[in-house]
Amino acid sequence: MFEIRTSTGQDTARVMDIWRRAVDATHDFLAPHDRAAIEDELSIFLPQVHLSLAVDHTDNPLGFMFLHEGHLEALFIDPDHHGRGMGTALIRAALADHPDLTTDVNEQNPKALGFYERIGFERTGRSPCDGQGRPYPLIHLRYRPPAWRQIIP
Repeated sequence: MFEIRTSTGQDTARVMDIWRRAVDATHDFLAPHDRAAIEDELSIFLPQVHLSLAVDHTDNPLGFMFLHEGHLEALFIDPDHHGRGMGTALIRAALADHPDLTTDVNEQNPKALGFYERIGFERTGRSPCDGQGRPYPLIHLRYRPPAWRQIIP
């Protein structure tokens, strides 16, 4: 069981640990210097924003998401808890306020791309570099509910 809550400053260390563990498990395509630079950027950025956290019964964060103006900027789940519905639950929470939710996923991360496509995201484009100009292509996605949900209120 898990609940979703908003982050506080006390969650920063655990959020960074989740990010490190998730990236180590899923982003083997990152060059070591790029991974280090991204971690440095996030260690400054993440404490300044409100995140949605999936927490266990002891209030320990197991995953997090960051939304900005209807765009899912980040979704990371501790790899020990992959496949337990946390990512889907966080996405559902985001869709409640942003039914046209968009996100980007690294092209070299086929498991993440598969996850988003399974839950209803469609490809809308591709960029040859990430948002910081690094050589990691992004697939742009937008949520599209199944056709039967579009006709049933």
